[in-house]
Amino acid sequence: MKPHVLLAPLLLIPTLALAHGDQGHSPPKRGKPAKGLVSPVSPKVTASFDLVRTEVRREGGHILFRQEVREEAGKLTPTPTGQLAGSEVFSYVWPTSIDSGAVGFDAAQGILAFVLTAHPDFDDTPLEDENGDGNKGNDGNLWHSHWVVLVKDASCPGGLKVRDIPEGTRPKLPKTWPGLPILIDSPGFKPALRGQVVEVRIPEEAAAFPAQFNYDGVTAALKVNANLHDPLLCVTGTFDVASGDLSLPGRVLR
Repeated sequence: MKPHVLLAPLLLIPTLALAHGDQGHSPPKRGKPAKGLVSPVSPKVTASFDLVRTEVRREGGHILFRQEVREEAGKLTPTPTGQLAGSEVFSYVWPTSIDSGAVGFDAAQGILAFVLTAHPDFDDTPLEDENGDGNKGNDGNLWHSHWVVLVKDASCPGGLKVRDIPEGTRPKLPKTWPGLPILIDSPGFKPALRGQVVEVRIPEEAAAFPAQFNYDGVTAALKVNANLHDPLLCVTGTFDVASGDLSLPGRVLR
C-alpha cells in the first residue's frame, strides 16, 4: 500500500478549533524543487501551524527536517489537563516513505514519520533533560523529537494512530524507545524553533536513511485515549497539510 493511501483519512478530519474552521485554501501546487514544498498562506489557520514551506535536505553530513510557518513557530502548546488520560499533543510532522526498519523498528510496520511534539501532561523522553533542571521527567511541555509509526484505526477521529504494541508481544524497538506501549522512539535530536522556522538536524549515521525518499508536511493534534488502552494515541485533527493532499510529493534536496 502506498504511503499516501494510508494517510488519506487525515484529509477527512475537520480542522481543529484553533484553526477556526476550514483550512481555507485549495490543494497547493508543488513548489520548485530547490525550495521544497511551498504552501499558500491560509489566514483561517492558526499562524504558528500555518505551513508555508516544508523541506528535507542533506546538508553537511546531516538530514535537515525543516518547516516554515506564517509566524511564531512553536508558540502554542496544549492546555494542561493535569493527567495523562485524555491529554492532548500538538505536533509538527514529516510523514515519509522511509521504512520503519531504518530507525530500529521491525520493517514494514506502517508510515514512518519524524515528529516534533509538545504535551504538558506527560514526559516521554526519559533519557533527556530538555529544561536542564536535573529532572528528566518533567519537560514534555517543551518541543522535542520522535520517530513514530502511523497506521489506520477507524476508532480514532482522524482515522490514524501511533501503532500500538499488543500485550504479550515483543516487537523490535529502538534503543531509545521510551517505554510506552506504542511504536515511538525518543532519539534526542534537538529541535530549533526560531521566528517562523522549525528545524532539526539528524546525523546521517543515526538511521539507515535511503539515498532518496519522499515526504510531506503536516501540523496536527493527537490525543491520549481517556481509557489508556488501544488505541493509546490517536490523531484527532490537522491544522495544515503542506501538499494539500498528503501525496508525499517532497523529495530530499541536496
